[in-house]
Amino acid sequence: MVRLPFESSTPGIARTKLAAFLTLNRIDLPMIDNALIVLSEMIANAVAHGTPDQDGTMEIAWSIDDGLLNLSVRDAGRCAEMVPRPFDEDSLGGRGLSIISRVADKWSVDLTRGTCVRAELALA
Repeated sequence: MVRLPFESSTPGIARTKLAAFLTLNRIDLPMIDNALIVLSEMIANAVAHGTPDQDGTMEIAWSIDDGLLNLSVRDAGRCAEMVPRPFDEDSLGGRGLSIISRVADKWSVDLTRGTCVRAELALA
């Protein structure tokens, strides 16, 4: 788990750290690309719609367990509803959850401590 600033630059920082972790664990490049897309969207959604913790950060975590890459992003906000929007060619935004739901094998939201979005990607 890492705590990173609640800022628009955070997806880039997190991508670099996650890519290094996945490379050290010998994950193939297409899976690394998918993981980076999902994590970037999760963080961008938190920054756009969430609330930073008291110290101005958010919590980001990843792990590999039983052939699954688990990703999570937690902020201090309380989101009432998180539903993927249909893709629309004219829309300039609002596609983050749709991207996550298409790329990740499974995703969920936990509202017990702020908003925590979790995603799983099968590595095999």
